[in-house]
Amino acid sequence: MEGLTSASLLPESFQEKTDGITEQLGFIWYQIKAPLIIPLLRILVVLCLGMSIMMFIERVYMGIVIVLLRVFRRKPEKKYKWEPLKDDVELGNSSYPMVLIQVPMYNEKEVYQLSIGAACGLSWPSDRIIIQVLDDSTDPLIKDLVEIECKRWASKGINIKYEIRDNRNGYKAGALKEGMKHSYVKQCDYVAIFDADFQPEPNFLWRSIPFLVYNPQIGLVQARWKFVNSDECLMTRMQEMSLDYHFTVEQEVGSATYSFFGFNGTAGVWRIAALNEAGGWKDRTTVEDMDLAVRASLKGWKFVFLSDLKVKSELPSTFKAYRYQQHRWSCGPANLFRKMAMEIFRSKRVTLWKKLYVIYSFFFVRKIVAHIVTFVFYCVIIPATVLVPEVEIPKWGAVYIPSIITMLNAVGTPRSLHLLVFWILFENVMSLHRTKATFIGLLEIGRVNEWVVTEKLGDALKTKPGAKAPKKPRVRIGDRLHLLELGVGAYLFFCACYDVAFGKNHYFIYLYLQAIAFFISGFGYVGTFVPTA
Repeated sequence: MEGLTSASLLPESFQEKTDGITEQLGFIWYQIKAPLIIPLLRILVVLCLGMSIMMFIERVYMGIVIVLLRVFRRKPEKKYKWEPLKDDVELGNSSYPMVLIQVPMYNEKEVYQLSIGAACGLSWPSDRIIIQVLDDSTDPLIKDLVEIECKRWASKGINIKYEIRDNRNGYKAGALKEGMKHSYVKQCDYVAIFDADFQPEPNFLWRSIPFLVYNPQIGLVQARWKFVNSDECLMTRMQEMSLDYHFTVEQEVGSATYSFFGFNGTAGVWRIAALNEAGGWKDRTTVEDMDLAVRASLKGWKFVFLSDLKVKSELPSTFKAYRYQQHRWSCGPANLFRKMAMEIFRSKRVTLWKKLYVIYSFFFVRKIVAHIVTFVFYCVIIPATVLVPEVEIPKWGAVYIPSIITMLNAVGTPRSLHLLVFWILFENVMSLHRTKATFIGLLEIGRVNEWVVTEKLGDALKTKPGAKAPKKPRVRIGDRLHLLELGVGAYLFFCACYDVAFGKNHYFIYLYLQAIAFFISGFGYVGTFVPTA
């Protein structure tokens, strides 16, 4: 037994073939390494460092603006005229503008009552508001439930309209566009939009409408999102950190400096005249809200973001739903940039600085560079330098700049600072899908126009008193396995092992942690599991 080796256990012919293949692969690697791999990797490192610097400057700039806004307390109420709307004895309720509330939905069984109830609960003169439920549901049972709910509120004296279509052409954009065609909309001055999982407070209109009434140059008032399920699981906490930065910094900076930001598609009020002048809703991309905002901005309309006006909403808590949402949110802007870059540049009604802001800062850095550099640099290039030690990355590019960018991103959610490492790892995992979606949008290929409604769970996971506890969900291996994540995880794990054995950069700690994050996502152990019968 002492003389027995692993080699002797294998057939001699198999051992020779294995050794031969290994030698051939090693020979090919050394043949292409110097003339091809090293120069290519050095070019990619330079490009990624350049993109990192662009992101760094962008984050620092926005951080400085936010600090100045806080120090000088520059709130929208000081920049624009705002005062409470008052009763007119002679005109009565007719002195108040007519407001349309649009609630688009699609098979929203878990949340339709919450959204319709919140819309009908808005405080505004009852004869000066119209609630419009745009139901694109394909499930007959859900359609009946939504219609019954609308009739229930109508019986209480609420002016509510239940509208359906024969098809789902244009998805949400098509539903909103069709909703604006009804004759009763012509009497409305403003339209507020709330997705099916959004629940505005009763005073929402009293706080937002005055900006539009007293400032004719304002076309949009956008409120901030408040997340009712941010503590549901670790994945929702990570989403909260990313979205809080978006609202606390990106939206507020755009509003305060250039009076422009991307409409979030919900929890906002449009001046109907601005919406119409911009050309109305279009379904040419999966970000119809951003498309409308850019077109309205090019017509000279200004936007206002109200950070202290919050609307309750639900974060996607299943990994599948979040992946679909991030694909749409990454593919759509890239595709819109492809379609509108030259139109923005040629626009004559906005200043050169605003054009540069929209093209470079809003689109190029935030919607394209940020996604690409996060995945390509941190999950592909840095690990590759372990295998090719001839290519070095300066410490400021590999450590200092990413650390500062991460800290600036995390300031929006101070309560989650202790989760910073998890957030970094999770964002890098999601950057895989965002990068893929960005290239799909830029090249206009594959799933460029794919629209999957984000699944909402509402109270589905809450066990009602007296009800039986839900059964454990059935696990389908095919549904849980994600090969892209597993493939990247294997690559990172191999690079980490190589770094331990032969490397000098000591990247293996980061590489092991990132590989584990990809494996956890690849095996589907992320987010909430929905019980099934």
